[in-house]
Amino acid sequence: MLDDQSTIRLEKLKKLEELGIAAYPYDFPKTHEFKEIADKYKDISKEELEQKEEVVKAAGRILAIRKMGKSGFMHLYDGEAKLQVYVRKDIVPDTDFEVYKLLDIGDIIGVEGKLFRTQSNELTVLVSQLTFLVKSLHPLPEKWHGLQDKELRFRQRYLDLIVNEDTRKIFNLRSKMIQLIRMFFYERNYLEVETPMMHPIAGGAAARPFITRHNALGIDLYLRIAPELYLKRLLVGGMEKVFEVNRNFRNEGISQKHNPEFTMLEFYELYKDFNHYIKLTEDLLDVLNKNFLTDCILEYDGKQINAKPPYKRVKFMDIICEKSGISLDELWDEEKLKAFITKNIHGEEMPPTYGKMLELMFDHYVEQTLQEPTFVMYYPKAISPLSKRSRIDERETERFELFIAGMEIANGFSELNDPIDQRSRFEAQVKDREKGDDEAQGVDEDFLSALEQGMAPAAGEGMGIDRLAMLYSGTNSIKEVILFPHLRPRVAAVE
Repeated sequence: MLDDQSTIRLEKLKKLEELGIAAYPYDFPKTHEFKEIADKYKDISKEELEQKEEVVKAAGRILAIRKMGKSGFMHLYDGEAKLQVYVRKDIVPDTDFEVYKLLDIGDIIGVEGKLFRTQSNELTVLVSQLTFLVKSLHPLPEKWHGLQDKELRFRQRYLDLIVNEDTRKIFNLRSKMIQLIRMFFYERNYLEVETPMMHPIAGGAAARPFITRHNALGIDLYLRIAPELYLKRLLVGGMEKVFEVNRNFRNEGISQKHNPEFTMLEFYELYKDFNHYIKLTEDLLDVLNKNFLTDCILEYDGKQINAKPPYKRVKFMDIICEKSGISLDELWDEEKLKAFITKNIHGEEMPPTYGKMLELMFDHYVEQTLQEPTFVMYYPKAISPLSKRSRIDERETERFELFIAGMEIANGFSELNDPIDQRSRFEAQVKDREKGDDEAQGVDEDFLSALEQGMAPAAGEGMGIDRLAMLYSGTNSIKEVILFPHLRPRVAAVE
């Protein structure tokens, strides 16, 4: 049902059609973008413009109209920049001026005309021809200058992009960031690949999957929770350096840091270990820092964070002991750890497995304290089923996670390439699932078969694109950096 303003706009659309104006024309041959005009003519004076008689042809959405009888100003926006245009009855054709009188904020038009500067020195197009392109049947929210309702912004991102320049900047930054990441790996001779998004077995990470049904095959399939096991199959096949920018799906809660559908970067290289990938991670972030930060300082959640590599390194078990007060002997002992949790962590159910207890300790005592970039290293084998054993302590693995601003940004390790050890790890995961850990992986026989063919030593890593975008744009909600985040359905009003 249309409201009064929409009804008025529909009536104007009918009047435009009565004038012989196409309601929805097919194209408009632009010669200039608004930013191109602004950049090219920003230093040219009023007098120089008058001499040059520069003519441009551009198009955009009307953000403001100031009508003054036989003339008027409009501000247009083309998705990147704004441009002022000036319409005068004695300059444009009579039909064009009739069209101008029927325009509303939100409509999209094309203009052609000479550039000049107003008395306030604003670069402006003196319109000689006006082309109607589309009528907006609804007024823009909040007088176009700021859509403040976050729920509405996320549900109707198209409105958010129209009226909030900061939103557009975030997604421009995100796009450029992904381009830089791709260039980083291309320059190092990595091959970009694509792996399946539907898997017969959920694996590659500890997470609950989404399940779908393939009718023709008569089997259930799982939306990808991680591409890791497929990418490592490529290593077995002799692809020495591979990376993928991929979509992952995890059937988990929605929060400031989590969306069930998200973007990951994963990269793998033969003949390297996790020490090499720690340095590679610092090199990658150094590239991003130089493009998006001033003096390598992240402005995030009211804090200034020095993002200049090299980054601090701490051991997983040691940092838990430091932050919680538990002794290392107690932390390695499942029963003593359980007693510590019972006494000190309230409001949480006791995790079903030793590995989940360790994760609870880290989440509760450590994660939010890691504001400066920090590599947490040597994760226990109990929570690292795909990582190679540590050369220092067999209870640990050569695994690291990078934390910045209290968020996990990357997860990497020396890849486990011993098929016998990998089978035993998968079987331990099955036992964990039987104890109640519904995120534990199963046994992937096809992947084990691939490992049995022989995979050379390798390192691998996953990095969260969405969280990187959060850091470099200074936004503390993942919904701000995903164009269409998942939201709870609206509850219909009860009559």
